[in-house]
Amino acid sequence: MGAPLSSEFRRLAELAHLCHHGAMLERVCCVLTIALLLACGRSPYPRSDHFDGEHFHNPAGEPAKGLGAVLRWKLTSSVPDWQRYPDVSPGPKPPARVGAGELRVTFVNHATTLLQFDGVNVLTDPIWSERASPVSWAGPERVRPPGLRFADLPAIDVVVVSHDHYDHLDLPTLRRIEQAHHARFVVPLGLARLLREQELTDVLERDWWQPFALSDSQRGWVVPAQHFSARGPFDRDETLWAGYVLETQGGPVFFAGDTGMSSHFAQVRARFGPMRLAVLPIGAFEPRWFMKPIHVDPEEALEAHQTLAAQTSIGMHFGTFQLADESQTGAQERLLAALARAPEPKPSFWLLEFGEGRAVPPLRSRERELLPERR
Repeated sequence: MGAPLSSEFRRLAELAHLCHHGAMLERVCCVLTIALLLACGRSPYPRSDHFDGEHFHNPAGEPAKGLGAVLRWKLTSSVPDWQRYPDVSPGPKPPARVGAGELRVTFVNHATTLLQFDGVNVLTDPIWSERASPVSWAGPERVRPPGLRFADLPAIDVVVVSHDHYDHLDLPTLRRIEQAHHARFVVPLGLARLLREQELTDVLERDWWQPFALSDSQRGWVVPAQHFSARGPFDRDETLWAGYVLETQGGPVFFAGDTGMSSHFAQVRARFGPMRLAVLPIGAFEPRWFMKPIHVDPEEALEAHQTLAAQTSIGMHFGTFQLADESQTGAQERLLAALARAPEPKPSFWLLEFGEGRAVPPLRSRERELLPERR
């Protein structure tokens, strides 16, 4: 994606000169070559309500803040100290698989969860690196180890990646998964090339609402999120961001990725019915004037739980990397306070310990709705 490189511009100028002065056959070859080079600089994706031909965007809601707002935030923020817990013991080794109709969720760290259902093992936004950064010597550093040791992972069948930020798309971890598990990697539009450059072999790239195979009999869907993308200073919104819906025998599972509050939660509910489980972010929400377009706060996460008609939700995206201005336990405290204020019956919204796994019941029969027919 993006404009042709400067070297290509120079080559185009040379070819144009030859086309003007050369013989007819040479001119035809030049024209074809120019067309090919220009095509390499164009996006391969069709225009849509969230893609203008060059950049992706959120169809509804406030866009992410720009560089000026970033500078304002960093110059005026008051960041509390987070304590480091380098020696915390990992959680127990998960089962190799769970049976038909069962669902087990394990909170690893940040947005990394292990979802085991119907004999399928899925990892979300896996990161085992020490920093969420393009370099190993700077950038956000984890304050505690992952809740599971990498060696204790069961065989991983599918990895879903929500977007290209370093705390969600961690290439060193993805390479380790490729080497150890030869998993299928599912990414939003624009990210397949990056993964294939790392020699990951089974990579599927999908747009919002498009399906992909989880197993021979079950599917998942890439769904909208309210966020943005960038891995450097010059690639803002050149790749898509997304959440995921995963089909299980006991009802659908929703993984939100990174997201602000928008109409997409209601759209997911309308298309797929009530959620058996929703994995929702609760952290990196302060200051609100900056974070609101891209990160829900704990109260909005509870609102999303209700909008999705989720029977159970778990919180994620907290307590691992200090990415925003809230305190180390601010996300958990705010969510617990919101749950305490909620009317009876209280929502089933879990805060799992790092490395904790828990069985999730199927949707109750009166709430079951079939997933949409093959779209």
